[in-house]
Amino acid sequence: MKYFWITLSIVLLFLGVFVWYKYFFVFGEGVKSGYLNYAIKKGYIFKTYEGKIIQEGFGRGKTGGVTSYEFEFSVEDPEVFKKLEMNSGKTFDLHYKEYNGALPWRGNTKYVVDKIVSMK
Repeated sequence: MKYFWITLSIVLLFLGVFVWYKYFFVFGEGVKSGYLNYAIKKGYIFKTYEGKIIQEGFGRGKTGGVTSYEFEFSVEDPEVFKKLEMNSGKTFDLHYKEYNGALPWRGNTKYVVDKIVSMK
């Protein structure tokens, strides 16, 4: 019986570490800039805040041409979402955190915007 409890404890410890690493460990963070394409609240069970910015720059498209990149993100803070929602089409610098996995109540993406650095 003693070995059962030791084995169970080890399995639960590894499971806890895996869940923490997958869903709560901040893998990276930074700032993305671009034009806000949309900010919406959606979901069947968990209503989450989602958005997309369009980043412009030189890419591997046509030679010498300007290519656009999309950055889809989730927002946890309702106040940040309201500011984004009211200013669609403007240029934003958004600070985000990147997780290894998405949680249904946190959003549909693994990128979570936590604050607005600047808006133009």
